[in-house]
Amino acid sequence: MLKFQPPGFGHKVIHTSLGAMVYYTQTNAPWGLADTENLPPLLFMHNFGGGASAYEWSKVYPAFASNYQILAPDLIGWGESAHPIRDYQIRDYLSAIAEFIIQTCHPPVTVVASSLTAAFAIRLAITQPNLFQRLFLVCPSGFNDFGQGSGRRLPLSIINTPVLNDFIYSLGAENEIAVRNFLQSFLFAKSQRVSQEMVEAYLTSAQQPNAKFAALAFLRGDLYFDLSLYIQQLTIPTVIFWGEKAQFTNINLGRRLANLNPNAIQKFYTIADAGVLPHLEMPEAIVGLLQRYLG
Repeated sequence: MLKFQPPGFGHKVIHTSLGAMVYYTQTNAPWGLADTENLPPLLFMHNFGGGASAYEWSKVYPAFASNYQILAPDLIGWGESAHPIRDYQIRDYLSAIAEFIIQTCHPPVTVVASSLTAAFAIRLAITQPNLFQRLFLVCPSGFNDFGQGSGRRLPLSIINTPVLNDFIYSLGAENEIAVRNFLQSFLFAKSQRVSQEMVEAYLTSAQQPNAKFAALAFLRGDLYFDLSLYIQQLTIPTVIFWGEKAQFTNINLGRRLANLNPNAIQKFYTIADAGVLPHLEMPEAIVGLLQRYLG
């Protein structure tokens, strides 16, 4: 996955209770490396779904590499990080993210995260607020918000059948045509914005050994929860960005969630003509908005 990273970024590894976690950070020119670890930490966390990885944020974080220590991990079960064979649960990711923050930087950390991972960040910020300074979240959703499931598209009986779930994963995530169609039809608002590099990056991640286990846990709904039951407890200053044409998690859902906690959620930005990954589809828009806060 290193070949999909921007110039000047390399990977490092830490070890969590669930296995090795790879992350990308400034390692080479043009970044001044001597004081990188003395810069304030800025953590970028990717979404879930077949082929997800830190690549998702790679068009955004270089803009902040002069002023921040960039931390862009592949979460456990994704990208180049460990892929333990297990039935992944929400607590696995909450603990792994907390371990990552504690091992890689001096909290509190500013977090930029998307979708279900952004919802995990909210839960972690409620239980361990000392770890967080600010949250910048793209389409945060527990995928079962207000009791309305929005993520599962296949019957559980099929997803839970071993031979069939292998077939589903192979057919839906491990070939170039399927990956391109997934990005164009479900994640982006404009299909022409999907580049060959994006397809290759998602395909490379999806083809890692045992990558299906985390993806199927997501597809089954094992990681879903109702974010509306938690978001009112959030105290960390938060800004939300929402793709106007996001599928599965409609922008009206986003506004409902944001309205539950106007004290912590300081601003809600609509990203016009973008899907659920505006930071990959229209990175310049997200960079511009983040620069208002991060400089």
